[in-house]
Amino acid sequence: MNKEIEIIEKILNILPKSKFLQNEFFESDAEIVNYNNKKLLFSVDEFSQEDFFNDNNPYELGKNVTIATISDILASGGMPLFYAHSLSIDNEKWDSKFIEEFTKGIATVLKETKTGFIGGDTGISKLWKYTGIVIGEAENPITRIGAAECDLIYMTGEVGTGNIEAAKKLYLNNNVNGNNLNLPRLKLNLRHKESEFINKYATSCIDSSDGVLSAINTISDLNNVGYKITNLPYSKEVIQFCELISKPKCLFFMGECGEYELVFTIKEESKDTFIRKANSNQLSFTQIGVIQSKHQKLLQTEDDHIDLAKYKISARDYNNISKYLTELINYVEHNRK
Repeated sequence: MNKEIEIIEKILNILPKSKFLQNEFFESDAEIVNYNNKKLLFSVDEFSQEDFFNDNNPYELGKNVTIATISDILASGGMPLFYAHSLSIDNEKWDSKFIEEFTKGIATVLKETKTGFIGGDTGISKLWKYTGIVIGEAENPITRIGAAECDLIYMTGEVGTGNIEAAKKLYLNNNVNGNNLNLPRLKLNLRHKESEFINKYATSCIDSSDGVLSAINTISDLNNVGYKITNLPYSKEVIQFCELISKPKCLFFMGECGEYELVFTIKEESKDTFIRKANSNQLSFTQIGVIQSKHQKLLQTEDDHIDLAKYKISARDYNNISKYLTELINYVEHNRK
């Protein structure tokens, strides 16, 4: 058995096989899936070192890339059914034990969401790369379309947990001494229970894979509305880190290394029922703002007052991350009141 087949067999022995798979592994160029002609959701995401995921812990890395892949399905109000991946292994750093732990991380998420693995592709490279593919189902999918004036904006989780992972690598290695800072590794949150609940209330939904501000701006632009953000649940690590680097917390709201949390809108008249039933289901959400007219895009919290109507900065427009960060910081400095 060659090394590639040995790796694939190791992975297949750990991952739960889908009962809907019609062929055996290796029997077909394409995996054949039959699922009762239901409404299906499909998503594919690629991850590498450029995403600033911490790759020192293989189990956590496996969990993070899988949660991030599934997040689009959850943001659409669906549940994942089938999962596949394309994996390029770091030839120098990923030994057999690393691959096994990485795969166990994937398997943990798949088992928790009752998602079946149906195949993929595995190769070897100088740098690791991961592409996750997921098919899900939703009776009534949520889209990014549907937010209207006076809708309330909510989110799961905390702001900045993704951006802080990038900031640790960019700042601690170059600008500041973080020896006294206790910063945990990034652990993305699996929001399948929250997704199932908000499906009954959300008028629109998106994940914060590109950061919270990017998510809000996407909903805003697609629905031709504006917003006023008045409350942001920053993680305590963000607050601590900002004190260390002497930068405002809003940079972690605006940056585009996301948390993969759910950002969604509900009707104002649904608020009381939404909160009461969320509490009874032991689910936690934070109201971060309200949808307003298209002419207003405003961050107005206890710490920051920034007009975002003219904000057009996108990380994907910059080949140099330092230049992107400089533009971001300059915008904040020139528009913060």
